[in-house]
Amino acid sequence: MPLIKVQTSVSTPEASAVEGLLKSLSAKLAKHLGKPKSYVMTAFEPDVAMTFAGTTEPVCYLEIKSVGTMSPAQTKAMSQDFCQVINEKLGVPINRVYIEFADAKGSMWGWNSSTFG
Repeated sequence: MPLIKVQTSVSTPEASAVEGLLKSLSAKLAKHLGKPKSYVMTAFEPDVAMTFAGTTEPVCYLEIKSVGTMSPAQTKAMSQDFCQVINEKLGVPINRVYIEFADAKGSMWGWNSSTFG
């Protein structure tokens, strides 16, 4: 049920680097939310035409969605953690990363021919 989606203007890294990034994000998201890693989905979209502050320097947008409620303490910790990972793995400065956190009602999240609510 948790999802972390990465969209970035950075060119596509090697396949092994992308796999490593997604596995790292998956494990971290599961830990932050206290949910099983077996439910976490990750997505990576490189080479997206993007601007930030009027420039095309490297930039990144993350979406983090989960069934239930994320607390302000959780979102702050995740912002710090995921900005650091994106900086280390993709070279995007942390001040050029936006993260959208979204809580979802269980009935609005489908899986396995049903929903979580």
